[in-house]
Amino acid sequence: MKRALLIMAAVAAISAPAMADEALAKSKNCMACHAVDKKLVGPAYKDVAKKYAGNAKAADMLAEKVVKGGSGVWGAIPMPANPQVSAADAKKLVAWVLSQK
Repeated sequence: MKRALLIMAAVAAISAPAMADEALAKSKNCMACHAVDKKLVGPAYKDVAKKYAGNAKAADMLAEKVVKGGSGVWGAIPMPANPQVSAADAKKLVAWVLSQK
């Protein structure tokens, strides 16, 4: 019984941050253009994670793009700037995006 409770607590601890960051993405309107597993206006988060896997500089670069916007990497449609997203929130969002598999 104790082992089952420990396993349930571990699963909750692992999944809670992911849900919290998805909630952050929704609150910052990221999900209007992105989805976890399919392309909308912008790329799927799983595709972003795959593209930047193993790139040590990706997190900082992507966090900056979240705030300042960018273009040319995923096609002709630019990503608009999101000045309402703080640098700290951008880093949380990018960490969550890069964790998608």
